[in-house]
Amino acid sequence: MYKNFKLVDKVVFGRGSFYQLKTIIDEKRLSNDDWAVFLIDKVFYDKPLSKKVPLTNYDLLIYANTDFEPTTFYVDELTKKIKDYNPKLPIAVVGIGGGSTMDLAKAVSLMLTNEGSAADYQGWDLIKNPSVFHIAVPTLSGTGAEVSRTTVLTGPLKKLGINSDYTVFNQIVLDPDLIADVPVNQRFYTAMDCYIHNVEALTGSYINSFARAFGEKSYELCKEVFLGNLSREDADEKLMMASLMGGLSIAYSQVGVCHALSYGLSYILKTRHGLSNCIVFNQLEEYYPEYVIEFKEIVARNGFEIPLNVTKNCNEEEFEKMVDISLVLVPLWENALGKNWKEKISREKIKELLKKM
Repeated sequence: MYKNFKLVDKVVFGRGSFYQLKTIIDEKRLSNDDWAVFLIDKVFYDKPLSKKVPLTNYDLLIYANTDFEPTTFYVDELTKKIKDYNPKLPIAVVGIGGGSTMDLAKAVSLMLTNEGSAADYQGWDLIKNPSVFHIAVPTLSGTGAEVSRTTVLTGPLKKLGINSDYTVFNQIVLDPDLIADVPVNQRFYTAMDCYIHNVEALTGSYINSFARAFGEKSYELCKEVFLGNLSREDADEKLMMASLMGGLSIAYSQVGVCHALSYGLSYILKTRHGLSNCIVFNQLEEYYPEYVIEFKEIVARNGFEIPLNVTKNCNEEEFEKMVDISLVLVPLWENALGKNWKEKISREKIKELLKKM
């Protein structure tokens, strides 16, 4: 059977489109006590963007802590805070920020309508009830979180997404002005997450014409941005579209070896997702030879150096945990290596790869 792919319901794109957020939310306000939750990255605290959030008297503004990647514990904490603030469900949850903030907004919108802990839903299609209407306003491009059906969370036992059709945003607002001032390092590593998405999708066994169309265009845009000679303004617009298309590509295909290893690596070392992917991909010539060469050219051309020897102080228990987390991600291995992937990869091979990093 073919996957019945859930798309974002509505998209608005263009410079200044952030100011349409008020109109979008107001359309959901049907009574005087209707209210919305605005979850905004704490880096915008007391910054101009936070003062432009279209709050009404009843709305709740939360500055999300993104010092670490999202955890199930933090999602549970935010969900409780929102429920304590007002027992009536909000009409919308709005995530304003990068991949972490968007993942938090997705997870909270789900947990407001589903019982238990976010950790109970780490996996595929475990969510029972539709989420609260939720909106993404990316201020960073590359993760594809704005269009994916996954909210990636680190739980007490594993790093694994809540994968569900209900996870997908109902509305996204893509305003290239919002990514103009992203710090150089953060912009680069997050964009490389997009580049790696495309490589893993395009070389995987799950690929089809739908995913290929988006993946090829996203890959082309990534190369234009980092190997071309674009103005920052043009680059930002192309990068925002690369992120969108890369996310759409993997939604109908899958990522691969890099992401499978990266999940385990970041769980133990607490490195950010984009940087973890770069550390891993830098050592995967065996699986993506021509692309790793090109990746290294992009890194050098843009004046970066990927960290080396990050696992040198890890003990055997930590390596075993990294392997355990990686092996849980069956669709990623199957996409990368085929149906008989278990014959092509072993615990020792995974550990060998991790020790190279």
